[in-house]
Amino acid sequence: MKAIQALIAAALLASAGAYAQQAPESGDHASHHSTQAAASAPQSEGEVRKIDLAQGKVTLRHGPLVNLDMPAMTMVFTVPDKKLLDGLKEGDKVKFTAEKQNGAYIVTVLQAAN
Repeated sequence: MKAIQALIAAALLASAGAYAQQAPESGDHASHHSTQAAASAPQSEGEVRKIDLAQGKVTLRHGPLVNLDMPAMTMVFTVPDKKLLDGLKEGDKVKFTAEKQNGAYIVTVLQAAN
């Protein structure tokens, strides 16, 4: 009987370990991966045409966006992190990374071009 209990206990511990390995990412580890993904996406060049800080949007005139298979144009992007808009003004030349998430075009990296 003790052998059966030991086997059951070992099986439970093994399955708990397997579950822990499959748990979804969270915290710093997940943000590390999203930062890596943003850093690996190609940067594009553009010019700030309008900033809507209240709505977290920026209008950019940009060259081709290779990662989105998009030609040069002027369009509005959502900026999930409004801090990216700090210090920018209309007419500024910028380098940025744009992605499509949940059907919306967003800017994940935005900085003044030198």
